[in-house]
Amino acid sequence: MSAPPAVDHRVIDALVQGLLPHASGRRLLLVYARYDDSVDTFVAGGVQRRRVHVVDQHSVLGMVEAWQQHLRAHAEDDDLLVLTTSVPEEQLGWDLRAYAILRSIRNVDRARIVAHRFGAVDVDQRMRREDWLIDALLDAEPAEGWQRSGSVLTRDRALRALIGARLNRPAAGDGMLDAGTLLEWSRGGDAVRFEQLAQAERDGLSQWLTETVGDAAKVLTRLVADGRAADAMPLGVVASAAIGPNASLDAGLALGGLLGGAHGGELRAFTEAVAGTLERWVHEAATSRNWETAHKRVVQVVQRADEIASAAGLTESLGHNRFLPSAFISRLHALAAALPTGSNRAKVSDAERALASVRDHAMARLQPGRVRAAEMAVRLARWLARPAGATTAVAAAVELQLADTAWADRALNVLWHGDPGGDPVVGQAYRSLWEASQARRNGLDEAFAQRLAVWSTHASTIESSGCLLVEQVLAEIAAPLAKKTAPLVIVLDGMSGAVATGLGEELIDKSWLEVSRTAGQRIAAVAAIPSVTRVSRASLLAGTVTAGEQSTEKEGFQAFWRKRRRAARLFHKADIGGGAGKLFSDELHTALAEPGTVVGVVLNTIDDALDHGQEGDRAEWAVDKITYLPALLDAARSHQRPVVLVSDHGHVLDRGMENPTPASGVESARWRTGEPSTGEVALSGPRVVYGDGTLVAPWRENIRYTPRKAGYHGGASLAEMTVPVLVLLPTLEQLPSDWHVLPRESSEPGWWESRGPRAAALPVPEPPVKSRKVKASENVDALFPVDPPVEESLGNKVVNSPAYKEQRNFAPRGPDRRAVAAVIDALAAQPDHLLTTSAVADAAGRAARQPEFFVTALERLLNIDGYPIVSRVDGRTRVKLDVETLRLQFGVGTK
Repeated sequence: MSAPPAVDHRVIDALVQGLLPHASGRRLLLVYARYDDSVDTFVAGGVQRRRVHVVDQHSVLGMVEAWQQHLRAHAEDDDLLVLTTSVPEEQLGWDLRAYAILRSIRNVDRARIVAHRFGAVDVDQRMRREDWLIDALLDAEPAEGWQRSGSVLTRDRALRALIGARLNRPAAGDGMLDAGTLLEWSRGGDAVRFEQLAQAERDGLSQWLTETVGDAAKVLTRLVADGRAADAMPLGVVASAAIGPNASLDAGLALGGLLGGAHGGELRAFTEAVAGTLERWVHEAATSRNWETAHKRVVQVVQRADEIASAAGLTESLGHNRFLPSAFISRLHALAAALPTGSNRAKVSDAERALASVRDHAMARLQPGRVRAAEMAVRLARWLARPAGATTAVAAAVELQLADTAWADRALNVLWHGDPGGDPVVGQAYRSLWEASQARRNGLDEAFAQRLAVWSTHASTIESSGCLLVEQVLAEIAAPLAKKTAPLVIVLDGMSGAVATGLGEELIDKSWLEVSRTAGQRIAAVAAIPSVTRVSRASLLAGTVTAGEQSTEKEGFQAFWRKRRRAARLFHKADIGGGAGKLFSDELHTALAEPGTVVGVVLNTIDDALDHGQEGDRAEWAVDKITYLPALLDAARSHQRPVVLVSDHGHVLDRGMENPTPASGVESARWRTGEPSTGEVALSGPRVVYGDGTLVAPWRENIRYTPRKAGYHGGASLAEMTVPVLVLLPTLEQLPSDWHVLPRESSEPGWWESRGPRAAALPVPEPPVKSRKVKASENVDALFPVDPPVEESLGNKVVNSPAYKEQRNFAPRGPDRRAVAAVIDALAAQPDHLLTTSAVADAAGRAARQPEFFVTALERLLNIDGYPIVSRVDGRTRVKLDVETLRLQFGVGTK
């Protein structure tokens, strides 16, 4: 007779549950087994719950004595005694067997017990030949028991359940099992338990996982079994050096030992699985709310991979890798080497390619600050490669500042801080590029200061030589808006052109429509002189050149609008905030809710940051970083108010000047009285408020006369004298006559996104003119030559097609066909067939008074059978046209 099998309380529990229905009141169960468990008393599960006592006895006398003792101890209850024994049944007398369930010793059918634990009647017959699987299922049963199965427990179901328990991944037991799940498991403590499993179980699980998941599982389980679970994913990253067209023999030999001899298809499958999983983790780290956890696990893997690569001498071979931090640094170094410091256009192309390589690396999404700096460096390289903008008048210089040079200032502000990762090689390249760009910038400021000196002698509201003066902003910009709806005038004290470009970009992406008096050109005004708050802000809000404090501004603001029969309220810092539980004061809330009242709000966040040294390491401003601005914009949208976002003057940032410039007649950080010296200019005229109409102001950024701060204003540089004016509408219904939508494509200089020359406002195609066909004899020349008919545009072909007319039946109140044709043509004219929503609105004209609704209507009209001919991308801020599908669906032919 074979040796009795070892059992534990769970096997006994399953056996008891199966035999209790046959007990017929008996309280003894004899089992041919050896009990190997410290639990000697438990309550059996199932419908008939009974307390069970287990005694392991291997002699007849011991068995009889145990039974008699049980009867004495449990005379008043129905507790069950289970005797496990190796005594053959024929050696037992009927004095013991007569009390036993089924009057015999029961053998342990472990497979049937497993079936019972799954709620099944029997198991797949293949499982009976796999002792390791039966033993593992009995050992791994979770505390809550196995999930119920059908009448027959299949091998696949059993293995999935076992995998779920061993990996501590219940979802794996329900079919959610792939290479990514296994790789995630390898990063946790549960993988250590796999190493401790019996060899037979490890081999069996590895084989099934390989059959189910693929060769990647084979390599992974081998590494886990060898105690290298924590290094499995890093090794998968490093293993890319041994596959692909650039694989080297040395790399293959080095990795052969590290990966337990894995090679060929299984190695490729493993590296691809690791790359896919890392790609998913990187996406989570870049986009999910729980980005910190995802970011941490990605960094742990790739940093360890770098360590392994370095130890194996494979760092150079892995320079192409998309995940290694060392490869990311190599790409940044390549960019640094490619950056020109002059007008070398060929080298700009090299920098463009190097930047594309940096962006393609996975670490780019985890270190957006470094990528942002790299982008700004390439933008400056493009800017330097273009001819320097030459202007002959103050008006043209100020317009160029806001349209072009302020964007360079924005890039310079980012590059000043160097590489956010602190790499010295990259930092030095950025420094050299910054110095070359700043040299050009200084030349522009010097030329502007010379023109400003001449212009200021006669400039006034009567004759400004084509300039919009800061004191004219309310009359020329806000007043035309107020003819339809009272605007909200937000003064961002100290907002420079560089800051305005970033805020404008962000606000357009938030579905505000920027508009302008001049097609394709953002509005720019000239600050009063000196360009300090007490002069320029007071002049802006009073509508006339003046100087004063808040009381002067309030009185002047109300007086200006009173002349135009409008009520007006102006709120400064102390007037804005409410009490506990209120963001705004009751007075501001009330004013915003009154449709006929022009509301002005002064926000000092930027100016305060400069004054108190808080700008420090800030490279760029954002809407949500300016106190009260997001809430004010939301309130304006809620009350359907147009917004005039305006500065009173710009500013220059401190660039490491330790000591003030020695000078006489100092009145402020950036202006004084006396005679000009190097880097300064003398200014006089009707708009020069201080110094008895004559003062000295520096045009060079590195001159200041007072103790150090984060930034300064009052000087004669373009950045200080240019006043950006952003006009934002919630709907085109508020667009003044002869004004224009200013799409992002028009406000950005071409070099900012490498689109070529700066775009003007998008043209609206004229409807085609139908021409009569003129027949002429083949042998007779026409008396008057006839021009060939103009080819019909794609947009007109679409709106004239039968398919479009049929679509109109489903959207009878859709937009005007001419507007639809214009938008199609505008999108088709772009190289990537992409436009911002505001550019689409500009192309459509007044048919797109509500741009979001217009694009939705366009989707309904053009997206036949659900094909995404028109779609919104980039967070729904841009509209994309699939031209080929459009041609196919509307039957308008090929190009």
